Amino acid sequence: MVPQQTLYIGELRCKSTHGPSKVELVTDAPTDNHGRGESFSPTDLVVTALSTCMITTAGIASQKDHVSLDGTKVYAEKHMTTQPPRRIARVVVRIEVTAGVPREYRPKFEHICQTCPVVLSINPEIQVDLKFQYPD
Repeated sequence: MVPQQTLYIGELRCKSTHGPSKVELVTDAPTDNHGRGESFSPTDLVVTALSTCMITTAGIASQKDHVSLDGTKVYAEKHMTTQPPRRIARVVVRIEVTAGVPREYRPKFEHICQTCPVVLSINPEIQVDLKFQYPD
C-alpha cells in the first residue's frame, strides 16, 4: 500500500501528499461546480489516472518487448452527466502512437491499453471511447 494524506485547505481545494515521495498535488473544484478551476478537479484525476495507466502499463510491456513508445501522446476528454447525480458519463481517449511501433506489435499494445488496471476499475457505466492513431 502506498500511503497518502489529503488535507482540505479550504475554498474547495485539497492538497494530497504522496507518502513515500512527499510530492504534493492540489485539486480545485471546476468552474462549472463552484470552483475556480485552477488545478485538476477530482474527476479530472480519474481521467488522468485512466490515460496514464494505459500508457504506463503499455510502457512496462514494451520495455520487456524492446519496443519504444517514447513520444506517444495520450489525449483524454471527460464528459459529465447533464442530469443529477453529477458523475463522469463518458471519456474520450485518443492515443497518438509514436513512429516505429511495428504493425505486428500493435494488437498487443492496444489490448494492454484496453485492459489496464484503471480501465478494469472504473464504473462500467462510464463509456470509454478509445482510439489509436498510428503515423503510417
